[in-house]
Amino acid sequence: MRVILASNRGTVMELGITPIVTSGLVMQLLAGSKIIEVDNNVREDRALLNGAQKLLGILIAVGEAVAYVLSGMYGSVGQLGVGNAILIILQLCFAGIIVICLDELLQKGYGLGSGISLFIATNICENIIWKAFSPTTINSGRGAEFEGAVIALFHLLITRTDKVRALREAFYRQNLPNVTNLLATVLIFLIVIYFQGFRVVLPVRSKNARGQQGSYPIKLFYTSNMPIILQSALVSNLYFISQLLHRKYSGNFFVDLLGKWKDSEYGGGQSIPVGGIAYYITAPSSLADMAANPFHALFYLVFMLSACALFSKTWIEVSGSSARDVAKQLKEQQMVMPGHRESNLQKELNRYIPTAAAFGGMCIGALTVLADFMGAIGSGTGILLAVTIIYQYFETFEKERASELGFFGF
Repeated sequence: MRVILASNRGTVMELGITPIVTSGLVMQLLAGSKIIEVDNNVREDRALLNGAQKLLGILIAVGEAVAYVLSGMYGSVGQLGVGNAILIILQLCFAGIIVICLDELLQKGYGLGSGISLFIATNICENIIWKAFSPTTINSGRGAEFEGAVIALFHLLITRTDKVRALREAFYRQNLPNVTNLLATVLIFLIVIYFQGFRVVLPVRSKNARGQQGSYPIKLFYTSNMPIILQSALVSNLYFISQLLHRKYSGNFFVDLLGKWKDSEYGGGQSIPVGGIAYYITAPSSLADMAANPFHALFYLVFMLSACALFSKTWIEVSGSSARDVAKQLKEQQMVMPGHRESNLQKELNRYIPTAAAFGGMCIGALTVLADFMGAIGSGTGILLAVTIIYQYFETFEKERASELGFFGF
C-alpha cells in the first residue's frame, strides 16, 4: 500500500509526462541549433531522432524517480524500507514508459496530433473538472465543505438560511475552489480562443503555375504554446532542484536564495515556496497576497512577459520557423509574393515574423498572468496550455475532415 505514496506529489501520469516533454524539448533544441545533424527528409534520421528522444526520456524518468525517493519527498527511505522505495521508483519509471508508448501509438496514425499534447490537455482539463465538481469534503475550520465549486454552491444554498451570505461564501471562499475561480477560468478560455483568430495573411503565388494563388498566414500566437511550455519546463525543473536541495541543505545561503519551501497547510503532501527565486517566479496566491507583497506580483509579471517573449524569439530560430527558413521553404516551392522581388522575400517576412513571435509570446505571458491574478482554477500556465492544445486539435480535425470531403468529391 505504501507505493501509493507516489500520488502525494502529483499523479503518477503527471510525473510520467515531465521526462518525455523535457527530452523532446532537449532533442528539438539540439537539432535546431545544429549541435546534432538531423535531416528530416531522411527517414533513417527521423527514426534515429525519435529513438534517441525516447531513450533520453526513460533515462530522465529513472533519474528523477531515484532523486525524488532518495531526497525523502515520499518519506525517509529508512521508514519506507528498501522494498517500498524500489516499488515507488518502478512505479514512477513505469508511468514514463506508458506515456512514451501511448505517444508512439498516436504517432503511428491511430489518433490525431501529439500524444504528449493530448496528455497535458487531458491532465489540465481533469483538474478543472475535479475542482468544479469534486464531491470530496474538506474541513478548513468552518466545518465540512465540498471541494468542488459548483457542488459547494448548491450545498451552501440548500443548508444555509441566509442565502445572501451563502452566495457570498460560495463566490469568494478562501483556500478552496470557488465560483469566481470557475468563472475566471471560463473567461480566460474565451479570451484565448478569441485571440487565436488574430493573424496577418500574406498573399503568395506560384512562379510556374500561372494563376495559382495562395496565402501564408502569420498568427499572433506564431509559436503557439511553445513559449509557455518552455517557461513551464524551466520553472518545474527549478522547483525540482530547489526542493531537493532545500530538503538536504536547508539553511545554506545559496540554497535558500534558490528557494525556501514549507509543507502546505492543507495537506496532500505538497510543498509551497515561501522565499528565494522559486517564490518570486510563483504566482501570488490571492489578491490579498498581491496587496501585501506588490514586489512579488511585479517580479512575477516581468518574469513571465520577458521569459515568454525570449523563449518565443529563440524557438523560431531553432525550430525552422524564422523568416530565413520560411523564405527558403517558399523559394523551394517556387512561391513568390506579388509586388515583391524574390530576393526581398526574407526582408518582407522579417517585418512580421520576429514581431509576431515576440509580441505573441508576451501576449501568452500576459494572459497567463491575468489568469493567475484572477484566480482561475489550476494555473494560468495550465489553462493556456489546455486552450492552445485543444484549439490545435480542432484545427487538425477540420483539416482532416476537409481532406476527406475533398477525397470523396464533396
